[in-house]
Amino acid sequence: MGKSAKSLTVVAVVTIIALVFAYFAGVGSAEIYGYSALYVCGWIALLVNWLTFIPSAIAQSDKFYDTMGAVTYLSVIAFACAVAWPLDLRGMVIAAMVAIWTVRLGSFLFARIHAAGGSDSRFEKIKVNPARFLVAWTLQAFWVILTASAALAAITATERAEIGPFFWIGAAIWVIGFTFEVAADRQKGAFKSNPANKGKFITTGLWAWSRHPNYFGEITLWTGILVMAIPALFGLSWLVVISPIFVFLLLTKVSGINLQDVQAKERWGDDPEYQTYRSATPALFPRPPKK
Repeated sequence: MGKSAKSLTVVAVVTIIALVFAYFAGVGSAEIYGYSALYVCGWIALLVNWLTFIPSAIAQSDKFYDTMGAVTYLSVIAFACAVAWPLDLRGMVIAAMVAIWTVRLGSFLFARIHAAGGSDSRFEKIKVNPARFLVAWTLQAFWVILTASAALAAITATERAEIGPFFWIGAAIWVIGFTFEVAADRQKGAFKSNPANKGKFITTGLWAWSRHPNYFGEITLWTGILVMAIPALFGLSWLVVISPIFVFLLLTKVSGINLQDVQAKERWGDDPEYQTYRSATPALFPRPPKK
């Protein structure tokens, strides 16, 4: 089997897994034309990315990849809200939380990629191969479906539960995670914008507590949304507990910490200061810096 055939097989397998998950997790969701809203959201996520893939593959450009990730989140959340309207307080707050996170992160990534010249090193080798590039776009849709699943389940739930402890505890967890992610990104952005820090690594602020505080924040905020969604879950809709677990595995085992650590070791692996920072600072879960 050639490389292109293997890539298309991956696309088919990922698509099937995403849609099967959305179908079963959509139990209890509002329906449109006999299909659960969560299942239709799965198709929307895939179609948004596949349609954007076409001009991107022709131009061999990844310029809009991260931006379309944000558009995908906003599209499925907007659709879920429209199908389930009028929303209860839980649905409105969760939808607003996802939208706020999406716009903030999407604009941040958009600014970062354009500051870097409009290209992402992750796609240098694959954007010249349409089949491999399609895998990346399909995986982005898969990422959105799984990550947003708890939010979508809560927004579209036909059985609406009263606001209680899960709502407030989850909201507090989300605020902590969102604050952590935003603060970490701003601290690193300010550090890198200072010409005096060119070629250096950040060890101040939240980055003294964790080597990847932004990832900790993202995992935490999606955990908060799951906690808020718990009263609206029943039966197979409990499959959406995969949301923060998936984010954790993605950011620690696939495209997050692993890639960042490889790049950091290539740049500063022989630097004694970096070795000290690495040994004294946890990779993910923050703790006060050692004195």
